[in-house]
Amino acid sequence: MHAQSKLNITLKRELDSMLVLDQKYRNILSLDLEEKGDSLASVYSIKKEDLTDYLWKQQLLIDSLNTIRVIEIIKTHGYPGISLVGEPANEAVFYIIQHSKVIDTYLPFIKEAAEKKELRFSLYAMMLDRSLMFQGKEQLYGTQGTSFYVKNPQTGASERKWIIWPIKDVATVNKRRKDAGFEQTVEDNAKRLGIEYQALTLEEVNRMRGF
Repeated sequence: MHAQSKLNITLKRELDSMLVLDQKYRNILSLDLEEKGDSLASVYSIKKEDLTDYLWKQQLLIDSLNTIRVIEIIKTHGYPGISLVGEPANEAVFYIIQHSKVIDTYLPFIKEAAEKKELRFSLYAMMLDRSLMFQGKEQLYGTQGTSFYVKNPQTGASERKWIIWPIKDVATVNKRRKDAGFEQTVEDNAKRLGIEYQALTLEEVNRMRGF
């Protein structure tokens, strides 16, 4: 109980609310919009074909405001980890940064928090992978998927293709995942994401993308 008395309850409540907002429209976008689109469009008083763009615009506005506030919090407190705000509030800043354009600036704070066990190491691994992917480099833990359009050789039509972004030393990725705290293999994680796993190289992906 002594540790609980040290929690910053005001900050914890704020981060809990920010975490809810971070997921607000993402949770709706994860639904089957083909099936539920009519009712959702009615709720927001928009056309069904405009629903996805509308929801993303609302979420991106929240993300922008959340990011501004998170930067202020880090300046004041450093990374607000489990000893300061408890769980799951200690993950709020991670998710907000993960969904921002300032990953590389704040990745060192995430790493330090993970090494001090203020945050799950697997979350740092996810952010590191995303940073590497955005830089066009191989990821380490196989957490990140992406998509791009390719031409169907039979029909000539442009089709969206989902992949797990290329992984460095792919033969040992599942050991790295286990050491980082992931319970699923890279193959099972791909399945969870709805992606058929292929161990692709950067060169193969670049060719597929026409680079």
